[in-house]
Amino acid sequence: MRIVVCLKEVIDLAQVRFKTDGRTPVLDGLPVRLGAFEKNALEEAIRIKERLTEVEVIALSAGSGRLKESIKEALAMGADRAVLVLDPLLEIADSAGVARTLAAALERIGSWDVCLLGEGSDDEYTGQTPSRVAALLGLPQITNVRELDIAGDGRVRGTRGLEAELEVVACDSPVVVSVTSELNTPRLPPLTAILKAGRKPVEVWTLADLGLGPGTVGPREAQVEVLSNLAPAGSRKNQILDGDLEAQIEELLRSLEREGVIS
Repeated sequence: MRIVVCLKEVIDLAQVRFKTDGRTPVLDGLPVRLGAFEKNALEEAIRIKERLTEVEVIALSAGSGRLKESIKEALAMGADRAVLVLDPLLEIADSAGVARTLAAALERIGSWDVCLLGEGSDDEYTGQTPSRVAALLGLPQITNVRELDIAGDGRVRGTRGLEAELEVVACDSPVVVSVTSELNTPRLPPLTAILKAGRKPVEVWTLADLGLGPGTVGPREAQVEVLSNLAPAGSRKNQILDGDLEAQIEELLRSLEREGVIS
């Protein structure tokens, strides 16, 4: 069995700072890491590998040259090898462009049984890439999976979390599966695994190797235009309460009542 896990490199959102206007994020020079949802997908692939026999886990990612360092975390967690698609166009590609790239890479990898992706990404969370990949490949998909079971014969069963109920979906492989954070808790690789990760094979492709280019991936072919990424505007009344403590408490309560916060 061969499982391909699609991983996305995202900026560390905890490190984002804003300009003096309080709305414009400063994104230059921020550290990057593998997305949290993608780590859930990778963790599940590794657990399947540990449970079944003769399972190969391939980490697939498309983006910038920084992936050569970021992907080592996936290899340390337990992926057997990695395939990277590197091109400057992928740094500004939308979900459609990324999906075309991943679908073409999956075709070039050859036969595989399950493709795992995160339900969304830490940064944009459009949730479009898994479904786009499945549609481009003409394959079935199971989305929003919180429990996953793969039998030895390759049949895949996923439990989907809906608003008011759980739904169990089963199908034959190959299949595209998107997972949620409820699926598992990703492991922290030990030092020995981190040291061995640098010796695992990493194959690097370009868009040209996949028959893609500016006419299929990039701003000209983008289906979504980002108009703004400003934080919501906020306002403060800066109201200062005077008097002794009891007077301040009474005035605070009256202010909250006038604002409708309490009644």
